[in-house]
Amino acid sequence: FHRTYIDSLDPEKLLQCPYDKNHQIRACRFPYHLVKCRKNHPDVANKLATCPFNARHQVPRAEISHHISSCDDKSCIEQDVVNQTRNLGQETLAESTWQCPPCDEDWDKDLWEQTSTPFVWGTTNYCGNNSPASNIVMEHKSNLASGMRVPKSLPYVLPWKNNGNAQ
Repeated sequence: FHRTYIDSLDPEKLLQCPYDKNHQIRACRFPYHLVKCRKNHPDVANKLATCPFNARHQVPRAEISHHISSCDDKSCIEQDVVNQTRNLGQETLAESTWQCPPCDEDWDKDLWEQTSTPFVWGTTNYCGNNSPASNIVMEHKSNLASGMRVPKSLPYVLPWKNNGNAQ
């Protein structure tokens, strides 16, 4: 079993197509070839069944139950299920002992005790006594050099907004 499993992992190994016996496909391209060849040979595809453990295994419908009972990939899947079940039991145990730590935060209290004012781009805040209860005076401060101003409109007209003007 171990030797066959290693051989099937070799990407350069040639595999025979189940739809056309003349096709020899590299293992790394085999899944893509199966999809394409299945569409090209619907008559053969109807006579084959797909293995539930490995979609690369296309077996005649009459032999699928025998294949399922002896498929090499079945043992890999079963081992994964066993490992997941073990891990799930350990995670559940660890999760049940965890307790939420006590919360010492009081956001309302923090808001009233705030010592700095929030940053707002392009403005300067002057706040007396650093408390929200006092009046906040907002003064606009421009970061442009003296003699420059922000444009009042865009330098171009968007094509879908022609404002009714014919061009």
